[in-house]
Amino acid sequence: MQRPDWAPDTIDIERPSVARMYDYYLGGSHNFAADRAAAQAMVAAVPEAPLMAQANRAFLRRAVHHLAEAGIRQFLDIGSGIPTVGNVHEIAQRLDPRSRVVYVDVDPVAVAHSREILAGNDRTVVVQEDLRHPEAILAHPEVRKLLDLSQPVAVMVVAVLHFVPDDDRPAELLRTLRDALAPGSYLVLSQASDDGRSDDERAEAERVYRRTDNPLWIRNRAELTALFDGFELLDPGVVWVPQWRPDTPESAEDAERAVFMGGVGRLGD
Repeated sequence: MQRPDWAPDTIDIERPSVARMYDYYLGGSHNFAADRAAAQAMVAAVPEAPLMAQANRAFLRRAVHHLAEAGIRQFLDIGSGIPTVGNVHEIAQRLDPRSRVVYVDVDPVAVAHSREILAGNDRTVVVQEDLRHPEAILAHPEVRKLLDLSQPVAVMVVAVLHFVPDDDRPAELLRTLRDALAPGSYLVLSQASDDGRSDDERAEAERVYRRTDNPLWIRNRAELTALFDGFELLDPGVVWVPQWRPDTPESAEDAERAVFMGGVGRLGD
C-alpha cells in the first residue's frame, strides 16, 4: 500500500500497531489497513471494543479534570497514544494554562503526531520512550526540563499495562516511578480485565493481539489493585472505568461491559 506523507519512514505499515488500533476505535484517521483489519477482528470477537476505548478515554478525562481541580499542575502521561480530542493538556490547561504535560509513547506515529499537534505549546512536550524503561523516562532531558519532580505530579498509565507481560515486572516499573515522586502525587491506572468475560472472549482477544508487537496480558481486579502499592486509592477504588466518578448515573450502566478497570491513587505525605 502507498505510504501516507504523515507516516515516518521507519515504521512497518503492514504490521498492526496497538496505538493505531486504539486510534481507530476512537474514530481517528491515523491508522493503516493492517491496523483497521486487526481492529475489526477484535470488534468481531468483542463487539463492544470501540465503546470500551471510548469509555476508557472518558475515564482519563474525568481523572485529569479531578486532579486539576485538586491543584495538580504537572502530568506525565505514559503510553499516551495518538492525540485525539480531550487530551490531557487540553483538559489541564483549560483549568489552568500554567499546567505542564509530558506525553510519552513508544510508537513513532503517535510521537510524530503529538509533536505536530503540540508545536507552539511550550508547556507540553512528547518523548519517545517505553514504560518498561522508567529510569530512562525519568532521566530524559525533556522530562527534567518541563517537570519539577520535587513537586506533585500525576502519572497517567492508562490502557497500557495489558501490553506489559508479567516477565517485565509491572509492579517494579510502577514502584520505580512511585519512588521518584513527591508526596501528594497521583497514579492514574487502567487496563483490560477479564472479570465477567468468557474464556472464549478472552482467548479470541488474545489471538487478535498476537498479530501485533504487543500481545495482551489481561489482569483481574485484585491484580490491578495490587499495582497501587504505596498509593492511597481514592473512592470508589478500582472499578470498571465508567463507574469511576461518572458524570451521570446513566453513564455507569452496564459498566462491566467496558472491560477496562481503573482507579486513581494518591501518594501520602
